[in-house]
Amino acid sequence: MARRRQRPGNLRYIFMAIAISMVLWVIAHGERDSEQNFDISVALHGLPDDMVVTEQSNNEINIRVQGSRASLRNVTSTSMEYPVNLEGVKAGPAVYDVEASHIEAPRGIKVVSRSPARIELTIEPRGRKNVRIRPDVEGDPADGFVAGDVVVDPERVWLTGARSDVLRLSEVVTETVELTGLAESLEKQVRLSLGGGHVWLEKDQPVTIRVQIDSMPEPEPGPDEVDENSAGGLQQG
Repeated sequence: MARRRQRPGNLRYIFMAIAISMVLWVIAHGERDSEQNFDISVALHGLPDDMVVTEQSNNEINIRVQGSRASLRNVTSTSMEYPVNLEGVKAGPAVYDVEASHIEAPRGIKVVSRSPARIELTIEPRGRKNVRIRPDVEGDPADGFVAGDVVVDPERVWLTGARSDVLRLSEVVTETVELTGLAESLEKQVRLSLGGGHVWLEKDQPVTIRVQIDSMPEPEPGPDEVDENSAGGLQQG
């Protein structure tokens, strides 16, 4: 029996079918699920106004997510966070289990693992205190000038933060203001050194230092100079 010859049109359809199959194969493999790691921030929510977090075991957690390559392409560390609800928390240590279900992942993304397994916090009551500001100046003005009054405005500020850190402070110090070589009075806004710890200014306000720079008075004549002038006057008479 004679074999039928393939028509050119049939071959074209065969090649098209093969090409379409290859495209579909590439798409299918491109959509295959893959996994990727991200470090995401721990976000504390609902902390009562009268409490302060003084210690936190982790500021970030590492998660491993699964999804198609197309879905993962637009995912970044900043597009997710791990929320911790602190509503009603009391002073003392607090431990929170890290649950993958608490993470709001983008559509098509699944969180498959997380590390660490828990977050540990230390909570302290909030305190406040009114303390004086001590200006810190150093250096000598230019020759022929002397530093006078040093005034800081305001003279006192309210501090807030962890009660144990706030109550131990009796004053706060300004940044150092350099007077070396000055020949005129100085007025400058300065930052405050709060001594570390968990202490903040209750109200963000400018602090100004004013330093009076005066010229030195002419020295008064000494006794010897007076005697010589007197003697000279007598001789002329």
